[in-house]
Amino acid sequence: MTTTTQTESPTSTVKATGNHIIQLEDVSKVFYTDRMETRALSGVYLDIDEGDFLSISGPSGCGKSTLLSIVGLLDRNTSGRYLLDGEEVQDFKGRKRALLRNKAIGFIFQNFNLIGEMSVSENVELPLIYRDVPYSERKLLVKEALERVEMDHREGHLPSQLSGGQQQRVAVARALVGKPRILLADEPTGNLDSKNGEAVMELLSELHQQGSTVCVVTHNEHYNSMVKRVVFLFDGRIVDEKVNA
Repeated sequence: MTTTTQTESPTSTVKATGNHIIQLEDVSKVFYTDRMETRALSGVYLDIDEGDFLSISGPSGCGKSTLLSIVGLLDRNTSGRYLLDGEEVQDFKGRKRALLRNKAIGFIFQNFNLIGEMSVSENVELPLIYRDVPYSERKLLVKEALERVEMDHREGHLPSQLSGGQQQRVAVARALVGKPRILLADEPTGNLDSKNGEAVMELLSELHQQGSTVCVVTHNEHYNSMVKRVVFLFDGRIVDEKVNA
């Protein structure tokens, strides 16, 4: 990996194009406490295009999850600009921010984050309820999402009745059900054995081939070979980028 310093284009020269879903311009993130401040990201420029399959890679503590949280509107950048479909969104607040996140972004977490008392289909349906999607439409979308991840035969099961790999497939279906612009996966194989981890990455690759835009955080070099583009983070900065053949 080449550890060259990221080229910082002046903000005024960076313009959204029809292909960009995400644009980060000179984004930094600082965490403040009473005694100190911790700079998690420094001057990040990143574009994610329609149909991209991107990995954000780097050692533990380099800022990968912080970057994904900002992209996913779960956290706010301290400075810089964040454009989603050409619109600045870093200052969105409250319900407007939550609605945009629910509509545009699907999340896949390392710990699955399924609700234990709810069935597979109920877990997948939950984002649609928050969006006030009509009941009949919800049922069709849930069925379609579960079929895409080959978990429709388990729709009535509880998460505790599934293997780790199956739970992550359900989590992928939940992320897909609202037909988001982009799927964000934060270490989606971290709690899985190698066989199930490979299967989840292959599933994400299939979804990309079907037209989904996917961004994965991982420190696994093998999984980096399965994506189109790898962005390397070190100490909160993008230091290199690689495009796979």
